[in-house]
Amino acid sequence: MNHVLLTGANGFVGKVLRTKLCGAGYRVTCTVSSEPLLRDGVEHVRLDIRDAAEVEQVVQQLQPTHVVHLAAISHVPTSFRDPLLTWQTNVMGSLNLLEAVKRHVPEAFVLFASSSEVYGEAFKVGEPLDEGSACQPMNPYAASKLAAELAFVQYFRQGLRGVVARPFNHIGPGQSPDFVTASFAKQIAEIERGLQPPVLQVGNLEACRDFLDVRDVCDAYVKLLDLADRPADQRIFNIASGQARKIRELLDELLAQSPVSIAVEQDPQRLRPSDIPFAVGDCRRLQASTGWQPAHALGETLGALLNDWREKAATVR
Repeated sequence: MNHVLLTGANGFVGKVLRTKLCGAGYRVTCTVSSEPLLRDGVEHVRLDIRDAAEVEQVVQQLQPTHVVHLAAISHVPTSFRDPLLTWQTNVMGSLNLLEAVKRHVPEAFVLFASSSEVYGEAFKVGEPLDEGSACQPMNPYAASKLAAELAFVQYFRQGLRGVVARPFNHIGPGQSPDFVTASFAKQIAEIERGLQPPVLQVGNLEACRDFLDVRDVCDAYVKLLDLADRPADQRIFNIASGQARKIRELLDELLAQSPVSIAVEQDPQRLRPSDIPFAVGDCRRLQASTGWQPAHALGETLGALLNDWREKAATVR
């Protein structure tokens, strides 16, 4: 049986991806950096990706056939507050993993989850970007992801097999309220329960982004693993819908799903210093290579996100 080592498995994406991988017939060993937030019976090991000896021991012991590397500092404001932790985790952690794979499972197929944030200022052209577009990171998180990408590509040139994925904004139940749609949904749910005054705090609502359901992103990851059995024509893949949606549209959809009257107020603390007006991806390479298509309507995803926060709000005493 194919055996996936999944780093960052107790994160928002990792929990969804583990289920998808098991459904696709993989044995999955999850790595977690803190107390496991996984169900009983889930195969997991404790791992600090920044500890080279620990990473080597885990890879040598498990002998995975595939590695999916999600573990990262992924919150942009956190990357500004603590750039050293961001680079240690995202770059040195990736190098630790690459070295361990090279030494102990050189035939393994590796998928690195990068980010659309690597394009940065290139989005200012105002059109969907493909994988050949320039990468001009605008924050420490994006810069660290691009540095890690370069490391992966170097190891690919030395014979390691694998791909780099650049997912665009993905949303769904379980996402941290540090991210925009989860923040909206959490506030709406708490307003409905009387836990917050009926005023929703927002940042820039005019920015256009490319939003996907997290399940669609995970489906793309699973399809990219299938490329392990094919010649390596391409190494880098956008995961995107190709559709520009204003953040205001998503907020309006969430507000329409609530029975209460809610005012909207801009909070200067929620405005990014490096925000850009338009960030949308061209995913034709992924579609041509794997046949992937997004399957979940955005309204359905937002409804599931809001209901998830309603359930959480109902437990607040």
